[in-house]
Amino acid sequence: MSATASGGGGAPAAKRARDALTSVLAVALSCGAIAWAADLYREVGLLLYTEQYLLGILALALPLVFLTARARKSAAAAAADRMPWYDWLAALAGFAAAGYMAVRYPVMSELIALHPRDGLVTALVVIVLVVEGLRRTAGTALTLIIVGFLALALLGHLIPGALAGRYVEWDNLAYYLAWDPAGMLGTPMIVVTTIVTAFVFFGQVLLKSGGSAFFTEIATAVVGRYRGGQAKIAVTASGLFGSISGSAVSNVVTTGVITIPLMRSGGYRAVDAGAIEAVASTGGQLMPPIMGAAAFLMADFLQVAYAEVVVAALIPAILYYGALFIVADLEAARRGVTRIPEERIPRAWPVLKSGWMFPLPFAVLIGTLFFLNYSPELSALLSAAVILAIGMAVGYQGKRLGLRDLLDALRTTGIAVLDIIMIGAAAGFVIGVLNISGLGFGMTLTLIKLGGGNVFMILLVSAAVCILLGMGMPTAGVYILLAALVAPALVEVGILPIAAHMFILYFGMMSMITPPVAIAAFAAASLSGADPMRTGFAAVRFGWIAYVIPFMFVFAPTLLMQGPPLAIALAAATATFGVWLVSVGIVGFMVRPLGAAARIAFIVSGIALVIPADAFPGALATDIAGFLLGVALAARELWVRRRAGAPAGRVAGKSVAQ
Repeated sequence: MSATASGGGGAPAAKRARDALTSVLAVALSCGAIAWAADLYREVGLLLYTEQYLLGILALALPLVFLTARARKSAAAAAADRMPWYDWLAALAGFAAAGYMAVRYPVMSELIALHPRDGLVTALVVIVLVVEGLRRTAGTALTLIIVGFLALALLGHLIPGALAGRYVEWDNLAYYLAWDPAGMLGTPMIVVTTIVTAFVFFGQVLLKSGGSAFFTEIATAVVGRYRGGQAKIAVTASGLFGSISGSAVSNVVTTGVITIPLMRSGGYRAVDAGAIEAVASTGGQLMPPIMGAAAFLMADFLQVAYAEVVVAALIPAILYYGALFIVADLEAARRGVTRIPEERIPRAWPVLKSGWMFPLPFAVLIGTLFFLNYSPELSALLSAAVILAIGMAVGYQGKRLGLRDLLDALRTTGIAVLDIIMIGAAAGFVIGVLNISGLGFGMTLTLIKLGGGNVFMILLVSAAVCILLGMGMPTAGVYILLAALVAPALVEVGILPIAAHMFILYFGMMSMITPPVAIAAFAAASLSGADPMRTGFAAVRFGWIAYVIPFMFVFAPTLLMQGPPLAIALAAATATFGVWLVSVGIVGFMVRPLGAAARIAFIVSGIALVIPADAFPGALATDIAGFLLGVALAARELWVRRRAGAPAGRVAGKSVAQ
């Protein structure tokens, strides 16, 4: 009996010890990243190489991965109280190897050409553990891509043709990837351990202070009185929160538990409710000013000011959410979905009055980034400090933030960034392989050949590659991988660099809603109870603009705010009207149901208008033709409805059930 008692008490005690160790490491990781972003190390006289800082963060992240993520998901429940010995060994090895590298880096950086044995051993240990950590946190698909690149580095010289690489010895490869700033310790790791971590912390503090509830309430107050207000609340709230979250899937799970049942209660089909939430959450990663941290990565890759990326992303983001609003509204009219009952809609002023503090951190963020030219990570930390101070002093809806909330935000941040740290390190492997083997040039040449030298065909091939490679990855991971593999080919054929990078970001994010692996749509389907694949195809219909607009801004950079103000205004105005026309055709409803011929006519006129006037010689004529046809089609529908005297909606009493 005593043995049983001892055993029963031992497992929970071991779990408590592991949880305590996890919390300590997670808080230390967050604090270490925040201290670096705020330049506190220098303030206390601790002068470190950037690579030492990165290795120190990795020394905390690797054991955290093996403490929190099991080797097999099916074993997660069984290992709730007990952790396998090999995970303890991997955690210890990761901490020791990366920690040793951090301490020894100043000396070892001068001995890389000599390949000392201790440097080689620690490099191999870290590479293996990063790849396994990537598998546990980001999934098998990305891991196979990384392993494939490592194999290409060693065997690429055996490949015939344009993809042939130079011969690379295994020890040279290991040293280069683990110790060189052009490998694991390069730009991706710097960005994810500073900028991304700072913004994740900002998002966690905002969440702890009640920001998610405020966004939902203010969205309800603003759009709840309109037709299909339930979907418009979902679009507004998910878009606002999605820009901060950095992950379409986590945004679906966070906001979808509220918005999907809300849409279902209003009359939207389960498939449509899940699709709208998935598209809105995915679009948050494309919406300025934060764009799920992709904006900061893009600015770093392009070596341009962050503000330039944000300005370029503005019109496409407006068109994206404009199209989603329009399709959701027309779908509501077609299916007879009405507004939210008045008693469930809060008044805007009381909501703003109680949540007055939430716009302040965004004002600080924009002010410090655009007017004071602070670094993105410092701006994020100042914004977090503002909401922390107000949350502790005033609170929201009777709840003040306390020290426990701050520690929990630090802990949650440390756990939340593990996958992106593994992705950042692994992305460094890809970039390192492309550099040391010369495969980067070969891949660019191959992509151009696949497109037959035709820019439009190259874009089509690149879009397919982006969707394929982006499946199952968070925003920053998608962008980093595609920026290394696909963007150089687009720039090589003469596409404006910022247009090329925006193109890959858009199609990389569309992997989240594009079947067969539409993970954001599948996550939404799990909440709505609808069929996952049907939800994915519905999401493609609701998010149609995201598959069109990247081609438009590649051929006409005016949509990226590149060009004369008058040309930019004309492109934005015609594209907006075109988006409405295409949406009418896709839904098949304006003020009454449309037949097949009318739907095609609306889509054709809309596409003609979406094409900017400077896309190609004669494009102005397509704009004029599209405008005239669109006006004629809309006028005809209004005239027919007036003659019939019918209401603008479905036949009364028709079911809205799935």
